Amino acid sequence: MSFVDAIKSVFSQYVGFTGRARRSEYWWFALFTILVSIVASILDGALGLDFEGSTTGLIGLVASLALLLPSLAVGVRRLHDTDRTGWWLLIALVPLVGFIVLIVFFVLDSTPGTNRFGPSPKS
Repeated sequence: MSFVDAIKSVFSQYVGFTGRARRSEYWWFALFTILVSIVASILDGALGLDFEGSTTGLIGLVASLALLLPSLAVGVRRLHDTDRTGWWLLIALVPLVGFIVLIVFFVLDSTPGTNRFGPSPKS
């Protein structure tokens, strides 16, 4: 799956928490969110829209809010692809360890064939 196809797929399922997402879809979207935040930060600095005492500005805040639901949705679908429930996203609330566990889950290969969340997106 290419970068553009992954972004289109995520935004076409903006709040779709059902089904499965391939690793490439998840990681391309993760790269996209990083690039958007870098561009937003540069624009905030250049236009003087930074909030005092904060590293975020108005454009960064709007971009973060716009990408929140699609990021959650693709994360849940990625967990579904490894045959885990989306509630595993909450493990990120556990300091340090939760984030590492979540990264491991996102890196794991898909469950082959159909699982309880639907058919494999690889086929």
